Amino acid sequence: MFGVLIFIFLVQIAYVTISTIRLIVMMKGNAKLASMISFCEVFIYMLGLATVLQHMDAWYNLVVYCLGFAMGVYTGSMIEEKMAMGYVTVQVITRKEDSDLPGNLRKAGFGVTSWLGEGLSGERLVLLVLTKRRRQKELVDFVKGMDPQAFMISHEPKTFHGGFWVRRTR
Repeated sequence: MFGVLIFIFLVQIAYVTISTIRLIVMMKGNAKLASMISFCEVFIYMLGLATVLQHMDAWYNLVVYCLGFAMGVYTGSMIEEKMAMGYVTVQVITRKEDSDLPGNLRKAGFGVTSWLGEGLSGERLVLLVLTKRRRQKELVDFVKGMDPQAFMISHEPKTFHGGFWVRRTR
């Protein structure tokens, strides 16, 4: 009986974790890999569901099934965070028009486009930085270290084309 509970719990963790990864891979545009992952996902799902349906006589089997699902969501999220697939575009707005920030970011290996903008209370330096998602925290920490008051917004670009930085990020 205890073995069945552990099996249900672990199968649900595996199923939901794989489901999360498949969804992310699909959203990143890799349909072939997502299709292959979905085969494993459904196989594991059916194992768990069949086991729960065979043991419906005990309510705690269903509770363990639900707990495994919840833990799978958490595990999948943690794995996705570690995978950090794709790219981010971070827009940085600083009050320091004469800032060394663009040059320092370039020296640190980030692609930067900069221009002067007009804010509520004067001129601002606007930076557009493209980087791999796994370097986003490094970028944000770098900017905060140089200008703690900088305003930052990040976006995940779906597609991009051209520019020397595109060749460097692949």
